Amino acid sequence: MKTWKMLAAALAAFALSPAAALAGATHVAVAANFTDAATEIAAAFKEKTGEEAVLSFGSTGQLYTQISQGAPYEVFLAADAARPERAVAEGLAVDGSRFTYAIGRIVLWSADPDLVEGAETLKAGAFDKLAIANPATAPYGAAALEAMRALSVYDGLKAKIVTGNNIAQAFQFVQTGNAELGFVALSQIAGKEDGSRWQVPVELYQPIRQDAVLLTKAAESDAAKAFLAFLKGPEAGAIIEKYGYATGAGS
Repeated sequence: MKTWKMLAAALAAFALSPAAALAGATHVAVAANFTDAATEIAAAFKEKTGEEAVLSFGSTGQLYTQISQGAPYEVFLAADAARPERAVAEGLAVDGSRFTYAIGRIVLWSADPDLVEGAETLKAGAFDKLAIANPATAPYGAAALEAMRALSVYDGLKAKIVTGNNIAQAFQFVQTGNAELGFVALSQIAGKEDGSRWQVPVELYQPIRQDAVLLTKAAESDAAKAFLAFLKGPEAGAIIEKYGYATGAGS
């Protein structure tokens, strides 16, 4: 039932969007961690080409479920490499169109400027709630789980973990004080000076390689292809790096 509700919401968003009627529009499913960067990239794309990228955000797992159930997306910007690869294997995406557009990082962050002091904060456990994204559907949540296990703190902290549907909700939990700290995407706090943070060493989790792919229903869509080409280019690359990602276009 939940799957059909998500699909219905996606279909409704598509139908109601003013851009849905535009011949030069493409509909893009975007992993929640990439919200701010994608919004800026879409604006730059429209300014340069006159074409519209209509963005829908969610966890990678939720978006993939919607795509597999026929949601009207044309481009998929995932927060992992596995689901775009699976989309190609299952005939949902165009073979040869997949590429890495960004490589993400996780950060332990708190709105409290004195709380986070590195891995020792996790080991001490002097807090009530730790937010993460759902590791079953959100690659950033899976990375947080992996890091905690690498630090041998997961067993001691699992009773304190609160889980967001995606990384945007995990960030919201921390930002609003519903959790004292949490694992968020570096991109979410890019440019923020408040709070305290620890950028988790990359050796503690697998690289969060974020792949993009052209979906099969847009195989002949000039707008969708143009958006992916723009995403690979230097203008989008500069925006991606500004939000704390490494770029992987063309890999």
